[in-house]
Amino acid sequence: MATQAKRSTTTTGQENSAKSAQMGDSQSPIADKMKDSLHHSVDALAERVGKTEEKLRHTASSSADVMADKQQAVQAQWQQSSIRRYATENPLAAAGIAFAAGMLLTSLLRRK
Repeated sequence: MATQAKRSTTTTGQENSAKSAQMGDSQSPIADKMKDSLHHSVDALAERVGKTEEKLRHTASSSADVMADKQQAVQAQWQQSSIRRYATENPLAAAGIAFAAGMLLTSLLRRK
């Protein structure tokens, strides 16, 4: 008997939930206000996120363009460099100078 009473209570609760859903929850104005407020907040947040994403994409694009321009300028400068010319004319001497500079730098950094 206790099981039958429990089942009828559960069924009645489910029926009330179904009726409440069909009625549009007009019996709970606080819940409706909260729902509307939350929907408004989510919409406002989505709009802000969209604008921020657009700004980030624009900034990234312009930064990439600036970096490409700087890279081309550095490459052009390197092509005209006397150091590059010396390194291509005297590769063994350039390797010796680079090795000596590396050893000097390493010894200076180890001393701290």
